[in-house]
Amino acid sequence: MPILNYTTEVAVSKTMGEIQAALGRRGVKRISTIFDDDGVPAGITFTMQTDYGMRDFELPIRTAGVLAAMRKDPKVPKSKQTPEQAARVAWRIAEDWLKAQSALIDAELASLDEVMLPYMITDHGNTVYTEMRSRQLALAEGAAR
Repeated sequence: MPILNYTTEVAVSKTMGEIQAALGRRGVKRISTIFDDDGVPAGITFTMQTDYGMRDFELPIRTAGVLAAMRKDPKVPKSKQTPEQAARVAWRIAEDWLKAQSALIDAELASLDEVMLPYMITDHGNTVYTEMRSRQLALAEGAAR
């Protein structure tokens, strides 16, 4: 089965607007766009109220990984294997993921901080996931000695 949303023609800017509107309806207090070195949207940061107070989150949109997956998949036509298409696909996948997380929260199957924990920004300015990865790497390097 090809990568999700590989045929989308929805512009990144439209998807970003839909994501921002959906987050706004959920009580987000601030939303910012992260841009890569080329000025291309590469993620969002947002601030939300949690059970533990206001928290910042960062959701990266890694289009290079999507493009690599599309290029590996023989079911994705060559005409769709472009950086621009990968960006459209990546943002649509992120929107789908956020909708799914919202459904879990609405159904009380999970809490906001539970589903968004990897993306929460720590006091060090990194995501919880990044902190965990760096600490696991440090543990692994220490154990190898």
